Formats: sequence, C-alpha cells, structure tokens
Amino acid sequence: MNPLSQQLNETIRQDNPNIYAMLSRLAQQIYFPKEGILSQSAEAASKAKAFNATIGIATEGGTPMHLRVIQDSLSAFNPKDIYPYAPPAGKPELRKLWREKMLKENPSLAGKQISNPIVTNALTHGLSIVADLFADEGDVVIMPDKNWENYDLTFGIRRGAEMVYYPLYNEEWKFNSDGLRDALLANRKKGKAIVVLNFPNNPTGYTPGREEGQAIVAAIQEAAEAGMRLVVVTDDAYFGLFFEDSMHESLFGSLASLHPNVLPVKIDGATKEEYVWGFRVGFITYAAESEALLSALEQKTLGIIRATISSGPHPSQTFVLHALQSPDFDAQKQEKFNIMKSRANKVKSLLDSGKYGDIWSYYPFNSGYFMCLKLNTVQAETLRTHLLNQYGVGTIALGETDLRIAFSCIEEEHLEQLFDTIYQGVIDLTK
Repeated sequence: MNPLSQQLNETIRQDNPNIYAMLSRLAQQIYFPKEGILSQSAEAASKAKAFNATIGIATEGGTPMHLRVIQDSLSAFNPKDIYPYAPPAGKPELRKLWREKMLKENPSLAGKQISNPIVTNALTHGLSIVADLFADEGDVVIMPDKNWENYDLTFGIRRGAEMVYYPLYNEEWKFNSDGLRDALLANRKKGKAIVVLNFPNNPTGYTPGREEGQAIVAAIQEAAEAGMRLVVVTDDAYFGLFFEDSMHESLFGSLASLHPNVLPVKIDGATKEEYVWGFRVGFITYAAESEALLSALEQKTLGIIRATISSGPHPSQTFVLHALQSPDFDAQKQEKFNIMKSRANKVKSLLDSGKYGDIWSYYPFNSGYFMCLKLNTVQAETLRTHLLNQYGVGTIALGETDLRIAFSCIEEEHLEQLFDTIYQGVIDLTK
C-alpha cells in the first residue's frame, strides 16, 4: 500500500475508528499524489518565474492559447478562467462561496465542523464518489422504494452493494421513519450501512415536515447507538424548491455531530438549484468532529477524482461563480422559484378539483420538480406508451401503477391540457 494511503488511513483510524471501518477497500488504498504532475505543477506555478514547462496546456502571449471562434462566444470572461485545467477540488473561490451559501441556507450547521465543499462533475459524480469510498460488495444501501433509478446503477451495479428498500410513505402519507428504522435494525448484523436521503424526493416531489425530519434523525441515531456504522448521504439535488410547510433545510445539519458512528455526506450542486443542468457543477461535503479527519477524507476524495475525471470543467465553474457573485442572483433565483411554485400549486388544484374522478390518486408532494400519479385502472407503462403514440405526450412509468409528471418543464397555462390529455388516455384504455 502506498505510504500516503497508510498515512491517511492512520489519521482516520486515530480520529474515528468507526469512520475508518466504513471505508471500502478501494478507499483504503486511494490517495491524492503529493509528488505527481499536479503537485509539481502547483509548485512551479509559484516559483518558475523564467519558464514553466510543467502542465499540459498551451500558452500564447502570456495567456492560455485559444481559438477566436470560441473566445468570441465567451468574450465576457478572461481566458485564464476558462481554458486551463481547474484544480481537482474545484475553483477555490467557488468552493468558498458555495460553503457560505450552504451555511446561510442551513442555520442548523452553525457551530458544526464541515469540510470545504469539493466540486464534482454534478451530483451523479458525487454519488459515485460516495459509492467508491464506502461501498463494497455485499454492503447494504438503504433508501425508500420511491427513488431515482440511478442509485441502483451507482451503488448496486458498479460496486456490488445490496439495495434495501422500505416504503416511502406510512399509512398517514407521511415519511415512513419507522420503515427506515426497521430496515436499519434488520441489517444490524451487517455492522454498516449507507443510507440515502433524497429531499425533495425524485420521483414524488415530497419533502418531510420538521417533525418527520426529527423522526428520521432519531431512527438513524437509534441504529448508530445499536452499533451500526452509517454513511448517511443527503442527496439535495432539488434543494431550496420547498413550496409548502416542509423542512426548508437539509438534514445534513441535524446529522452533523449526531454520533461517532454516523458520517454525514452532503451531495448538492448548481445543476438543479440554479437551473444549469448542462454545466455539471456539483459539490460533496463531509461533516466530522476533527479537522484532520475531514482533511483525510478530502484527500481520499481527490484521489478518486484524480483517478477518474482528473478535474471538473473549468468554464462552467467560472459561470456559476460569476452568477453567485452577481447582485442580481438572489432576485433572479426568487423569480424562477415563484414560477416553479405556481406550477406545483396549479397541479395540486387541478388534481383536487374532482374533474378527474377516481381513476387515479396522487402521492403527496410539496416541493421539487415532480409529482406521481397512482393509477387505479390501467398500468403505467401501457398508459405511457399510449399517451406518447396517440397524443405526443411524454411521461415516465414507474412500476405497475405510478406515472411521474415533471411539471417543472410544462408552462402553467398548459398544465390543465396536459392532465386532461392524461385523463383522456386512461378513458381510451378503459373503454
């Protein structure tokens, strides 16, 4: 094993042996090279005043070499903020601003010890890093039965973990914290689990209320006190899009410092929050009691990044940084939030109007991009293909009964026509 790996492992083991026990075999071996090309290039950047012949970019006239046909489209930005490689951890200014934003939006983080956010190539990459660092074959990953299908690819197919599901809702149509607790304790003998919490939820658009959030934290604490080592991932892809009286913070703040057996990991990003899906700018942040432990986890994370994508795209990080620094950012974001909230409210008013009878019900939703119909008379896939072929309407079928509707991408004035068409599709199939 590389001496750097051994050193990082020993730091983690000394500061919290429980977190060391959570590491995958890959994570125990991974490290970020301190004497490789990147570190030597970084040293040269500060000392090589005559010539710097270290890193694989081209320069011309004292700036990064570039094509005018590209720069003409990006003329508002300095070439140095677009063309060179971004640091593996991301632009320092962007990381600093994102951390400030996180602390402002999550008051429960006050006084908690968290790492500096590391830039990822959007949220899927962040989840993949978690899988690489903490999931080995046979480890359990616990999440609700209403979930994003990519989790199975990321944790199950790629890393060989066992996916364990529990019902998202209880009998009162609230978050099923008892189901989470039971799933955890049923796997107590495993000694370790990865817990994925995704709010607002994809596909249902549900975020628990404050009391529900407290019950989730209590279930995790109970399992930790029972001896389970838990990596708890808050997938906050749609953070901030809270339209009703639900939690308006990430559970990451409540989980930080909860128990030595709990390692909270926050995955978030500009992708959905700032409506820049194609920019692929996400972040991964850890919470732990020790600066040395956080630093070691950061080095492990950078090792994974170096071994996979090397670093994230520089231009999109610059664009997001520029937006966060703009005095118009908050007002423009509020404007888009109001549009999204109005669409969600319109959908709810349509579904509660009674005009569609009892051919479907819907799962509670209060946030995010989506909602799900629960079909009573036809199968979801049959309806999906019929709507697509007969009416040119696209929806997502999930299982036998659930149809996901992304109201985020439908103008408010067209929502009634959309649901009228879905209703007509059901009538067609039940004649």
